[in-house]
Amino acid sequence: MSEAILTPDSRPPTPGGGYLVGVDIGGTFTDCVVIDQAGVVTTAKSPSTPDDFARGMLDAMTAAAAALGTDLDGLCRQTELLSHGTTIGTNAIVQQRGAPVGLITTKGHSDVIHIMRGSRGITGRDIQQVVHFPESAKPDPIVPKRLIEGVSERVDCFGAVVVPLNEDEAEQAIRRLVAKGVKAIAICFLWSFRYPAHERRVKEMVQRIAPELFVSCSADLVPKWGEYERVTAVALNGYIGPLTSGYLRNLDGQLSARGYKQPLQITQCGGGTISVEKAISAPLLTLDSGPVAGVTGSQYLGDLMGCRNIITTDMGGTSFDVGLIFDGKPAYSFVSNTHQYEYFLPKVDIQAIGSGGGSLVRVDAATRTMRVGPESAGAVPGPACYGRGGTTATVTDADVVLGYLDPDNFAGGKIKLDKAAAVRAVQAVADQLGLSLVEAASGIAKIAEFQMADIIRKMTIQKGFDPRDFVLFAFGGAGPAHAGVFAGELGVSRVVVPQKKTASTWCAFGAASAHILHIHEQVDIQASPFLRERVNGNLAALEATAREQMAKDGIAAGRLVFELSIDMRHKGQINEVEVVLPASRLPADFHDDLAGRFFARYEQLYGKSSSFRGSRLEMVTFRIRASARTPQPKLVPTTGLTDTIPAAARRGSRAIWWDGLKRTQDDHRHHRGRASRQDLARGRVRQFRDRFEGVARCPRSAR
Repeated sequence: MSEAILTPDSRPPTPGGGYLVGVDIGGTFTDCVVIDQAGVVTTAKSPSTPDDFARGMLDAMTAAAAALGTDLDGLCRQTELLSHGTTIGTNAIVQQRGAPVGLITTKGHSDVIHIMRGSRGITGRDIQQVVHFPESAKPDPIVPKRLIEGVSERVDCFGAVVVPLNEDEAEQAIRRLVAKGVKAIAICFLWSFRYPAHERRVKEMVQRIAPELFVSCSADLVPKWGEYERVTAVALNGYIGPLTSGYLRNLDGQLSARGYKQPLQITQCGGGTISVEKAISAPLLTLDSGPVAGVTGSQYLGDLMGCRNIITTDMGGTSFDVGLIFDGKPAYSFVSNTHQYEYFLPKVDIQAIGSGGGSLVRVDAATRTMRVGPESAGAVPGPACYGRGGTTATVTDADVVLGYLDPDNFAGGKIKLDKAAAVRAVQAVADQLGLSLVEAASGIAKIAEFQMADIIRKMTIQKGFDPRDFVLFAFGGAGPAHAGVFAGELGVSRVVVPQKKTASTWCAFGAASAHILHIHEQVDIQASPFLRERVNGNLAALEATAREQMAKDGIAAGRLVFELSIDMRHKGQINEVEVVLPASRLPADFHDDLAGRFFARYEQLYGKSSSFRGSRLEMVTFRIRASARTPQPKLVPTTGLTDTIPAAARRGSRAIWWDGLKRTQDDHRHHRGRASRQDLARGRVRQFRDRFEGVARCPRSAR
């Protein structure tokens, strides 16, 4: 096991501005990363403020500005590009505090969102509910039946109008919803992705009758087949729209008032960033964008290091998020699940479990067993060691007891942890189980680590990848402390931990390193043999849409980069696989090459010889990823390592529990800011290896 070191430049910040700024709001902390023109990285953390997330973001930026010797206004004036990852929409759904949203749909199809799919959105996610289906239940409805209106209109599967839109019915439906107090209206008609004019006409009517309402059309947001998934997507967009758009407008205004001149960029679930105006109209794109930024940063760092296959692991205060980069590109998923509601949206594939530093530890008195997560202590009150009123043990408390965290140097020394409070919380768990303090703390850490290893297996092995072929990136506030164990469980031989405080703020770094990205899709189901003119016509239409959107963002045509793909399947199947095209248009003799690409991707996912090469194929969804490069941070690679650590960097020793050795021993502590990266790296590698080998020597059955 080795640790690769690649660090931001450690020289003093370069005056003159031109800063790249990335901000990511987590469940516990808000992180800010500032990168100057010379590549010098400045980081800052501030507690998240759930009552007003903008305040926590500005607090983090203020702390970063102070580290740069300026104030918040000075930082804003000198910032070239600010990218922000927001969890406003995600939190609104989880906490069920979205806006009252009305739904206008085709008459006779008002119950689609309540019927759902037969799986109720739990397939493969909770094995207990899958095996014991009666234990599952439908979620609380996004839109209650009293706020759903059906109007007369009908379009067939070819996009032909069968029944014209009844505008009188539509106007009456709008006025009834307004009278019932809705704050948003979602519009979703049958086959609207083939003929969106009816939806857009109703949107115009809403904007005329009630211009203060948030309104969105399914054909503009998710122009794909799947009536239930489309109505779910547009209903969720309306549910979080007023809250998210209000937050973003307010934040954009505050930043502008403080001197920030450029358009604010918002990280999105597909990777990259979108303009604040696009995020305001389509807040659904911001769901899970924070963890996605960690993958974006890892992709950028992987390109510099020559790492093509990467497992990204982000352990924050609330969750543990896993992503995958294969052959230099993030793995994507096209079916999203939020609060049991499924919808189709292309996004970087992130799997998360409630196993963060703030995950609460519970003991089942009947079975005398311990459970870690998924509930979290959050930012307030937080773990017991934060001293904010929390009394229930968490993973962070266990880490303090085991010596993995330094109570006097948490978050760069800005936060002092209460070790006595951590001991009391973990001791309460130990007393219930009849264990010693250190046994209980070690058990908490191991449960969390093995849960992490399990979710990584699902992201790799169950999708046809061998984790031993990947480098593992460990970041987040708590990730590197546990990476040795879950990496060892997976057989991963190389772990990369970003240094100089960037590990704990890596998602913010990813936001700062992200390019502008828009993803557009169009469904056109067709079976082989394919017509080249029809296929290329779809690709040309997508490219025109992408160019129009980029022009609205003020992006010059010469900066655009396009990647086109087609979702394909065996005829008669339901699920598709994405096939990336080698060029923007198909040549005359494209059939064999396209089929070969499909079969190769299909067998990579489902196993060798799993495809049926004699079958007809179908194209379903055409997709374009349009990106524009933005200014990028500069990282400086370590040129060499030595065994010498300066005396000024030594900070004494601390007792640390080594589970594989079943004993506590004193280990040296070092101050990263007072040791060069070359001096410190070798010592970190040695300590990292020792801990892993200690665990590896412990038989699996004994852990």
